[in-house]
Amino acid sequence: MKPAARTPWLLHRWLTLGEWRAHPVRAAVALLAIALGVALGFAIHLINAAAYDEFSAASRSLSGQADLQLRTAQASFDESVYPALASRPDVAVASPVVEIDAAVPGRQGALKLLGIDVFRAAAIAPDLIGVPAEDRPFDALADDAIFLSPAAMEWLAVRRGDPLRLQSVGGTVTLRVAGGLLGARPGQRLAVMDIAAAQWRFGRLGQLSRIDIKLAEGVSRKRFSEDLHRDLGKAYLVSEPREQEARTANMSRAYRVNLNVLALVALFTGAFLVFSTQALSVIRRRSQLALLRVVGMRRGQVMRQILMEGGSLGVLGSALGIAAGYGMAALALRFFGGDLGGGYFPGIQPSVEFLPVAATVFFLLGTGVAVAGCLSPALEAARARPAQALKSGSEDSVLSRLASPWPGLALLATGTAFSQLPPVSELPIFGYLAVALLLVGGIMLMPRMASSLFSLLARSRAAATALGTMTLGRLANAPNQASIALGGVLSSFSLMVAMAIMVASFRVSVDDWLGQVLAADLYARVAAAGNSAGLSAEQQRAIAAAPGVARAEFLRVNQLTLDPARPAVALIGRPINRVDPGKTLPLTGETLPPNAWRGVPIWVSEAMVDLYGYAVGKRVVLPLAGGTECIVAGVWRDYARQAGAIQMQLEDYRHLTGDTVINDTSLWLDKGATVEQVIAAIRKLPFGATLEFAQPGEIRAISLRIFDRSFAITYLLEGVAMVIGLFGVAATFSSQTLARVKEFGMLRHLGVTRRQILAMLAAEGGLLALLGILVGFVLGGAISLILIFVVNPQSFHWTMRLHLPWPLLGTVAMALLASACATAVVSGRFAVSGDAVRAVREDW
Repeated sequence: MKPAARTPWLLHRWLTLGEWRAHPVRAAVALLAIALGVALGFAIHLINAAAYDEFSAASRSLSGQADLQLRTAQASFDESVYPALASRPDVAVASPVVEIDAAVPGRQGALKLLGIDVFRAAAIAPDLIGVPAEDRPFDALADDAIFLSPAAMEWLAVRRGDPLRLQSVGGTVTLRVAGGLLGARPGQRLAVMDIAAAQWRFGRLGQLSRIDIKLAEGVSRKRFSEDLHRDLGKAYLVSEPREQEARTANMSRAYRVNLNVLALVALFTGAFLVFSTQALSVIRRRSQLALLRVVGMRRGQVMRQILMEGGSLGVLGSALGIAAGYGMAALALRFFGGDLGGGYFPGIQPSVEFLPVAATVFFLLGTGVAVAGCLSPALEAARARPAQALKSGSEDSVLSRLASPWPGLALLATGTAFSQLPPVSELPIFGYLAVALLLVGGIMLMPRMASSLFSLLARSRAAATALGTMTLGRLANAPNQASIALGGVLSSFSLMVAMAIMVASFRVSVDDWLGQVLAADLYARVAAAGNSAGLSAEQQRAIAAAPGVARAEFLRVNQLTLDPARPAVALIGRPINRVDPGKTLPLTGETLPPNAWRGVPIWVSEAMVDLYGYAVGKRVVLPLAGGTECIVAGVWRDYARQAGAIQMQLEDYRHLTGDTVINDTSLWLDKGATVEQVIAAIRKLPFGATLEFAQPGEIRAISLRIFDRSFAITYLLEGVAMVIGLFGVAATFSSQTLARVKEFGMLRHLGVTRRQILAMLAAEGGLLALLGILVGFVLGGAISLILIFVVNPQSFHWTMRLHLPWPLLGTVAMALLASACATAVVSGRFAVSGDAVRAVREDW
């Protein structure tokens, strides 16, 4: 490199390092904010990618080399279709499968159990073939043998030869662990047994869950699917195994996107800190930059200098964030698993993998955010006229372009319009943009708002004292500098307010919803998870006749596939009050009266309205009993099933499906009977030991704990963004105070004491923070309305009512106010500690 070419680079480097050495704390806070934003976003991306990839690999291992899968809308179908399918000339191999989520006594969660034909499965999914002991080679066909993956053995604490008890309809089944599944994925809890044994042991005689199909060479999948649809009818669904992965991805996509958006909140705060850091640096060095212009530095070089300083913070912060994000992802996967509380990827054990493309994207995002944050100060520094900038007292003019209210008003109007737009690919893209536009627009209005308010106060009685005159005069006449501190308060506090209101509203709505749906005195179920257990009709009659039971209602939950591209919806049969369904269901609006029912009445969750277009009064055909016409009689709120749910009268469900087994029991007790007495009486029944009991209060407490665990990552991200915001507020007030050393020196020449200057600074900090808090309440409240009534319904297809957590909001507001006042005073003590003559001597 030639010496002439090296000189600008050396000068830029020297100026940048000199600025960082002079103000290391402010630079470190901005760098840390960028690093945290990048680290959180990159970590969440790595965790979700690892979990999804491992879940997809586990799903592929279950279907092996199958080209297609045959299912029906319901969870199972008659096995009589299998011989005709297997004998088709275009089918090379057809492998029947029974899928069971087996409940394990005393365990939370279910064991995925597959019943397979060993000889057929060997040609399609050899990883599913168990490895029996050498002296028992025919265990793969035994009716009491089960093969477990290593993760399942570890979870169940069993080994080869041990007995294993699983719950089935009417009781428990004891099986023998005959060996392992060597081809299972790490962390995959999987069990395999002979298909005939599985059908017999778990009450699935004559039933199949799916048929894996491997086509003959040269057969078109599309043509075969069309032919099979024509031959078998619309009741049967033909899909490729990868479509199951797509369904899982679609179900978890909104959750993953929301987490990434929350992570980027910290990055947005970091961008504003870079802006405030560079803006205050330009104000403080205004005369120095002008002097560089006088001695020959061009406008472009000045602009590049400011951009280089901010960009360097972005580069260093992004690099640090990438490394920290990888470490955070590794720790989170090791200790908390891959679902981050969402529960979308159960039974897997993902490991973190560094993704170069994602790392590059987040690195460029962090660097770009930092450069964007210092773009406005760089433009102002380049446009400044050297002669004017060399004079003291013109610092506030650096940010004069921020005083115009029109850009801020335009952003607010655009954000409001975006909040009314529909989702894009079932994601609230415009809702996210509306939040960002409202936030940026509110920050851009702060200079005009501060000038108007403090000018008004300066003419009021509040300015009657000398302290009031100095404080309000400074805030009114230098609103652009004040707006930087106000922006820091506003960005952090408004986001905290919005998130706090959204989470509190959701939690209170869930609590109220639980109060509506948990109307009985006692609840009993065969298993907390899985679909293998149930109570027969005879057992139901025995429970209803138990001493102390005044009334018993039974509920059956099954799965129904309405769209092969979407996850199955829950089909629920239960007694529903025909005259007033609101006594049974948490309805959200008007219902169809019984005299308007034409067909089987059904009540659908809010997700069914968004995903399938169901509405009150609409006639739909459900794939039950060859196709049954139903009418939507009402819409109810369901926080438990994001994919949708349909409820119908239990007698209608039994008539259409022939299924008399039930999952859950709601019990109302006789007067004078206690819960303990009723539980003891039911325990004496032959099947009583298999039942789990819970009171409404226990279920509510457990559900709210699950809610808090699901939102733990949200609380963490919210707390991180708030801490960064507080650091930013402190750094902004500190840098502004230190930049006013000459002003304080002049005031001391006029007779103002150090104590009065500190009191003035405390008042300034308090007034700025108070204004930021008040506007933050309004802006945060508006953003929370978008989160509650736009983002959440478009993401998860449920609604909630507004709830304001005043104690939490008040506590944080007071902490922010105290932080601003304390920071202003502490910084002021250092600024006024020097000699008054030295502070102003460069003006002589």
